[in-house]
Amino acid sequence: MRSDEVFGLDRVTAPTAREAADLDRRAIDQGGIPGRLLMENAGRSAALVIDRLYPRGKAIALLGPGNNGGDGLVLLRNLRAWGWDVAYISTTEAGPDRALTHDFQIPRLEAGDSAGLVSADLLIDGLVGTGTSGPPYGTVAELITTLAEEERPIIALDLPSGVDPTTGAVPGPAVRADLTITFGAPKRGLLLQPAREYCGRVIAIEIGLPPSKEDPSAELITPGWARRRLPTRPLTAYKGTSGRLLALTGTKGMAGAAIIAGEAALRAGTGYLWLASDPSNRTVLQGAIPEAIFIPRTETDELLDLAVQADAILVGPGIGTDDEVRTLTRELYQTASGQPLLLDADALDLIGQDDGLIRELAHGRELILTPHPGEFARLTGKEVDTIVANPIGTAEEYAEMTGATLLLKGTPTVIASPGTPTLINTLGSSDLARAGMGDQLAGTIAALLAAGLRARAAAGAGLFYAGRAAELAGRGRALSPRDLSAHLAEAFADPGPPEPPLGLPFITFDQPRRW
Repeated sequence: MRSDEVFGLDRVTAPTAREAADLDRRAIDQGGIPGRLLMENAGRSAALVIDRLYPRGKAIALLGPGNNGGDGLVLLRNLRAWGWDVAYISTTEAGPDRALTHDFQIPRLEAGDSAGLVSADLLIDGLVGTGTSGPPYGTVAELITTLAEEERPIIALDLPSGVDPTTGAVPGPAVRADLTITFGAPKRGLLLQPAREYCGRVIAIEIGLPPSKEDPSAELITPGWARRRLPTRPLTAYKGTSGRLLALTGTKGMAGAAIIAGEAALRAGTGYLWLASDPSNRTVLQGAIPEAIFIPRTETDELLDLAVQADAILVGPGIGTDDEVRTLTRELYQTASGQPLLLDADALDLIGQDDGLIRELAHGRELILTPHPGEFARLTGKEVDTIVANPIGTAEEYAEMTGATLLLKGTPTVIASPGTPTLINTLGSSDLARAGMGDQLAGTIAALLAAGLRARAAAGAGLFYAGRAAELAGRGRALSPRDLSAHLAEAFADPGPPEPPLGLPFITFDQPRRW
C-alpha cells in the first residue's frame, strides 16, 4: 500500500456523535459487553498502530476524564509493557484507575510542566471525546494551546480535541493532529471541513462493537465499496447491452465540454454513445471522438427518437441556457419520461428553482443532479456559505424534498438519495480544481447509469473511480480532465488496497492527510 492511498472495507459507516454514543450504549446495555473491555480494545489497538508507525521513544499523553482518558491510560500501559517510556498529564485530580493500568507505574506530570513535554518524542491527545460539544475552555483550552506550540508528532484519540465530531466545525482552539485514531467508525465530522484539516491521517479501528440493526445515516465511499459496485459484463455482452447513452452537450463554441464528457463515457464503458451537439461542432467532435455517433441537436425528431431508445441520458455540459435549448430540454424530458437522467452544469441553471420540475423528473425514473455549491445555491435559493457549512444536511433536505439523487461537489463531495444513507467521498484533492473536471465526472457517472446501476450507486462509483484515476495519473497540479479518462482503466483494475495497512486486521479505514 502506498502512503497516499485510501483503504476501506466495503461498508464503513460515518456516525454522528449521538449515533456513536448509541452504539456504545447498546453494546454495553443490550450486548452485554463490559465498557472496560471496549476501552481495553480501543487502547491496545491504538497502541499497536502507534508502535507500527513510530520509533520507540517517550510518549506523553494529555488525558481528560471519562472514556477518552481511559483509552489513553490503556494505550500508555501497553506502550510501557512494550518498552516505551511513558507519562501523562491529567485534567482531573483523581489518580489513575488501577483496573486500567494493571499496576504498571505510569508517571504523572503537572499540567504546567513544559519541560516534561519537551522530553517527549510523541504527544497523545486524549483530552476530549465525542461526548462534548462547543469550544474548549479552562484547563483543556490551555493544554490545547500548549500542544499547538509543540513540534513533535501529535496523535489524537477518537478525534482531535476541539473539533465537532458531527458537523466538522471548529468553534474554538483545537488540536492539530498528525494522526487521528478513531474508535469503532470514523465520526462524520472528521471527514468534513474544517475539522478534516485538523485530523491528519485518519485510521479507524474495530473495537468489538456489535453490528447495528439500523441503517446508518451516512457511510463512506471506500475502495471496498466501489469495488463491489462496478458492474460486470457477461461473456455474451455486446455494444447494445453495454449501455446506450445519449449525451446532449456542447452549444456553438463549446465543443470542449462535449469532448471531455463523451470521452469519459466511452472510457467508462458505455457501449453506444450518441453525442448531440450544435451542428457547428460536427467536424471537431467527429475528429476527436470517432467512436461516437454525432447527432445535430437541431434535428429534434431524430434526437427525441434516440432519447426513447437510450438506457440513460446526460444533459448539461456546455449546452448553453438560451430559449431554444430550454424548449428542447423540456421536450426531451417529456418524451423520454422513464429513462434514467443525469443533469449537470447548464442543465441545472435551466431548471432554476423549479422544485416542481425536479419532482416531476424524479417521478418514475432514476435522476441524478451534480451541482457544485454555486449551482446548488441557484437551485435552492440558499447562500453558498450555508451550503458549504452543512453540505450533508442541505443535500439530504433537497433529496428528500424532490426525490432526486443529489451529488453535491465539495471537499468532500457528498451524495444524498431519498431513504438511504448519505455517501461521503474519501478521495479527491485540489488537483481536481480545474475547468472540465465536472464534464469528465458527468460522463463517467452517465456511463455507469446507462450500464444499469441505480442512481445512488452510479453516482458513488463514478465519483470514486474518477478520483482514483486522478490519483493514478500522478500529475499533481498539472492534472487535466482527459488525464482522468485516460487512467480509468487502471482505476477499474485497481480501486485501492484490498487488505488493511500496517498488517493490522482491526483497521477498517485508513485515509492519509487530504485536501
